[in-house]
Amino acid sequence: MPMARILFIPSVFLLSTFVGCATTRGPGDLDLRSDGSPVPAPCSEKSLEVMRYLKVRVGDAALIQLDANQMSAQPVTLYDGPVESVLVDNLGTLDSPSRLYGWIWTGGPQIVVRYYEAHPMDGDKVPVCAVARLGKGQMRKRPESTPGTAIVEHNMATAFIVDSYR
Repeated sequence: MPMARILFIPSVFLLSTFVGCATTRGPGDLDLRSDGSPVPAPCSEKSLEVMRYLKVRVGDAALIQLDANQMSAQPVTLYDGPVESVLVDNLGTLDSPSRLYGWIWTGGPQIVVRYYEAHPMDGDKVPVCAVARLGKGQMRKRPESTPGTAIVEHNMATAFIVDSYR
């Protein structure tokens, strides 16, 4: 086998691996606005279908603990990246203390939390489409927050079911 062909085969394999990695994007790889918050994005068809089965509708909401690892903390320090939240109230057929799994962005003036999965206490993880909200600017970062983190007053918020992320 010629030497050029021996070198060519591994090169093609490596190139296809890099191309595959570059096009695979998770929730933390979304395009961001200039302030660091994520751009609008559609919910997956699968999450919309599953939410119909769970009997949760757009606008349904429940009280949550934003970070399961900081249940009693006040104020709370949140970090860019994955988050596990805990339902305090029932959300449709998702009973408390089911878990919500999502992603936090801290780049803008207030945190943005999007949820992509729910884990009912008596079942497997399922796709969902929800966001965390809190009125009166209570999701705003405190001034002493450093890049990649957000210090917020409360670990409590409300998770709202949505049909797209805005």
